[in-house]
Amino acid sequence: MILMGVVNLTPDSFREETRAMSPEAAKARIADLVSRGCSIIDFGAVSTRPGAADVPLEEEWARLEPVLSSVKKEGIPTISIDTTSAEIVRRAEALIGRFIVNDISAGEDDPAMLETVAGLGLQYVAMHKRGNPRSMDALTEYPQGVVQAVDEYFETFAEKAEKLGITDWILDPGFGFAKTAEQNWELLENLPALRHFGRPILVGVADKRFTHTPNPFGRCQNAERLAEKRGADILRIH
Repeated sequence: MILMGVVNLTPDSFREETRAMSPEAAKARIADLVSRGCSIIDFGAVSTRPGAADVPLEEEWARLEPVLSSVKKEGIPTISIDTTSAEIVRRAEALIGRFIVNDISAGEDDPAMLETVAGLGLQYVAMHKRGNPRSMDALTEYPQGVVQAVDEYFETFAEKAEKLGITDWILDPGFGFAKTAEQNWELLENLPALRHFGRPILVGVADKRFTHTPNPFGRCQNAERLAEKRGADILRIH
């Protein structure tokens, strides 16, 4: 199991202990995550918690750039950047070289994202979601069932990725994004149904709202432990 540790460069992220508003704070946070076994460090400069506001590109970069500049020579584990902006990807690649692009919109929020990733040859995380942090809680209707909907979403993404030449991508089912508590548990229980894509599966369930609700399938309550049992390859932790 690969662990991805979160460093939030935001003042309003859901988990206060993940916030690092200076390079020094980020380094301390990274040291803690590495000591806990994380081999990927995921930097995010835009909060995606429910109700979060959009952040202008220049503000996102102003939060990211000092930290990336500070840690790029520190020999830290693999860097991942949580962004939906192709311009942020271009700037970050020019500054630090190769990294993982962790895009919660799978290229839907920025039409230039997938071509940018393909052109730079970067590893890419594609996540399933609907809407934005302010609308997603109202977009949970899946007539065909959430598992089939997510599967079909990635069928479409896989076709786009192949056409553009994105060969190294990771699948994130998007726990907590446009899904009810019951749908999140159902998707977690049925994680093996997404194995046929032949892609690593990333799961982020750390203290999501649904983890505080009963699992209707009656299995172990700990969502991270269940994710590992159901075949997650990468666990995104706080």
